[in-house]
Amino acid sequence: MKQKLFFLAIFSIFLSTNLIAQNYIGHRIDNYSGIHGVMYNPANVFDSRMRADINLVSAGVSFGNDYAGISSSSLNANDDGFDFEEDADLNPTNSNNFYSNVDVMGPSFMFNLNPKSSMGLITRVRGIYNLHNANGELFQRIADDFDSEEDFTFDLNNLNGTLHAYAEVGLVYGRVLMDKESHFLKGGVTLKYLAGGGGAFFNSSNLTGQYSSTNANVTVNGNVNYGQTTDEEDFDFTDTSSGFGADFGVVYEWRPDNANLGNRGLNKYKLKLGLSVTDLGSINYDESTIGNYSATNAVITEAEFNEKGIDEILRDNFDGQETVETAQISLPTAMHIAADYHLKNKFYLNLQTSLSLVSPESQQASRIANIATLSPRFESKWFSAYMPLSMRQYDGFAWGFGLRAGPLTLGSSTILTNLISESSKGADVYVGLKVPIYQRSR
Repeated sequence: MKQKLFFLAIFSIFLSTNLIAQNYIGHRIDNYSGIHGVMYNPANVFDSRMRADINLVSAGVSFGNDYAGISSSSLNANDDGFDFEEDADLNPTNSNNFYSNVDVMGPSFMFNLNPKSSMGLITRVRGIYNLHNANGELFQRIADDFDSEEDFTFDLNNLNGTLHAYAEVGLVYGRVLMDKESHFLKGGVTLKYLAGGGGAFFNSSNLTGQYSSTNANVTVNGNVNYGQTTDEEDFDFTDTSSGFGADFGVVYEWRPDNANLGNRGLNKYKLKLGLSVTDLGSINYDESTIGNYSATNAVITEAEFNEKGIDEILRDNFDGQETVETAQISLPTAMHIAADYHLKNKFYLNLQTSLSLVSPESQQASRIANIATLSPRFESKWFSAYMPLSMRQYDGFAWGFGLRAGPLTLGSSTILTNLISESSKGADVYVGLKVPIYQRSR
């Protein structure tokens, strides 16, 4: 049973609940978000509303898909509990997609160096899972133990999945680039040391098959590449591989009102624009096991699906070989574009988009799901509240709520959608505890 669960994890959305998309949506655009805003644009480390910001611990988890939707009412609809096959709104296609992302920030801080520059240090542990172009009907059959009296065929084109866990320590530096009263520009960079915990990857350019209910087996043709960076069942950071990464960003502010230019405790812009590229880099894993397999009319029985792991199924039924070599897994490189408009008093409107610079077809590479978010917010020194409305790749529209109250941050960009939607295909939540030290307002 344990081996079967590992096989299902290659296809399953619920892998995300066992791991550690994007996180801190809504909060990260707050001018008082401190080190959390620096994660998405290192230029935010300078000219912050914070003299210093010390993160104690914070975490965010998100996942989504275009295969299954769930309503909150169905979770307790039956006395026997929630039944995925019966209660979920399933949408199996030839190219379903799944993603999950967990981001745990450990002790981190930022502070001002001098009037023209600031720096910070960020520690994180991250887990990212992507699966693209999976056959939803095949997943249904496997999850249901092939409990069907009907024959069916399946086609997997450009199937591609990557699972990766790693830690990072980032040194941040930001400074003013231009200060001409009404026009202000700052830039920043984060240089990261990466410690790889491990990864697995699975891809196939063409894999077809036919299930026979009479013979209780699947006949498969095509090719499969499968690799693991470690033979261990769990990721292990004690014997790590390493790599290097980087983030770059700039922020421009239009400041038509010159009244508070010398006061770092107050926002001075009418319009703020940000551009950043994050997670450039990769990790090399020596002595990874990589298998290249092909099959011509290979017959796999139901019992094998139930009892064996994917690596054992491939070795027993496909032609090919395994090699021990260096495997490189790329980070989820992304571009972030943001516009923040000061409406009036303490009210703001933010538009932000995050776009993956990694193709869904890129092998041995993590990626974020693309997202565009419009977020109105109320913002003050000790309290902020935001209500993000997002269009998310794969899982569609999301509506959420978050708040910051002094040292505590809590929110979700999907919570309201999850409560009212009859078919919610994504979810996220984040929470954080920090020690904020604010700039003085003169």
